[in-house]
Amino acid sequence: MNKTVTVLRNWLFEPVPKGRIAAFRTLVYVFVALDVVFFSAWVKSHGDLPGNLYQPLVIGKLLPLPTPTPLVVGSIYWALIPLSLAAATGRAHRLLGWSVFILYFEWMIIAMSYGKVDHDRFGLLVALAVLPAAGRARHGDKETTEAGGWALRLTQVGVVCTYFLASIAKLRFGGLAWLTGATLTRSFIRRGTQLAHWLLGIPGFTTASQIGIVGFELFSPLVFVVKPKLRYAMVAGFYAFHVVTFCLITISFIPHQVAMASFLPLERVTPVIWTRRLLKRGGSTTEAHGGPTAEEHGDSAAEQAREEVTEAAGDVHQRSADGLDHLGR
Repeated sequence: MNKTVTVLRNWLFEPVPKGRIAAFRTLVYVFVALDVVFFSAWVKSHGDLPGNLYQPLVIGKLLPLPTPTPLVVGSIYWALIPLSLAAATGRAHRLLGWSVFILYFEWMIIAMSYGKVDHDRFGLLVALAVLPAAGRARHGDKETTEAGGWALRLTQVGVVCTYFLASIAKLRFGGLAWLTGATLTRSFIRRGTQLAHWLLGIPGFTTASQIGIVGFELFSPLVFVVKPKLRYAMVAGFYAFHVVTFCLITISFIPHQVAMASFLPLERVTPVIWTRRLLKRGGSTTEAHGGPTAEEHGDSAAEQAREEVTEAAGDVHQRSADGLDHLGR
């Protein structure tokens, strides 16, 4: 029993570089700002709807949350943008992190309480919930942290649960008939691209795809037990799946893909350090091409002083020679 607990603890709290936490934190919070402004900007319109249309999710019924109004929705919108951008810097990670999580959580409740519930933001919400507890982290820092490892692991679990539970829901509500049904055919006809319409002409393509999707989702937890190289290959397959999905029915799952970056070695991505190096290199280039360096300026001053001393000595020698010549006369 103790061995099992130890193995589970080591898995949950596997140390990761702090630089990975810093990069993931920046990615997540910058995306939140972009999501509010671009990808989920439609949520603002819910503030203009009649209050009787608001049918909150279970969590919305348990918590004393206000009915969306223009003031409530607008306040959340304008607060989330600056707070998430500030949180992306990594400063005040607890205060800003919890603030962003609470506001974005309410933003999602408002979004999903009018008859449609998306599941592409579950992993992102988990990330926002655990990042405040990940500790301080700076870009490029190679020191490891268990708290940060725990935050990334829970985010990864949220990402995989999105796949696994989606397959369970398909089999729960559609049964085995979902595998051979017309779900993809209907999606291709309703919102498919030209590529999707062309693929509809291939006999059995949609049925084979549905079987492959359920199999992929059911076996997605294997990503936790395979070796690192194979794990990265599986994660690349996850991303490829969403690229194909977008190419066929223009569903992007961008929030989910942001959360899925928790599997990647993001400590190798150091934009802050790259920017500093670029600015430093630009300064060195300016010195080289735009004017003399401090060392070159010092050498020039010394050379000028030597020339002045030589000239003065020449004048003294010439005057002495003139004096002796005068005495000789």
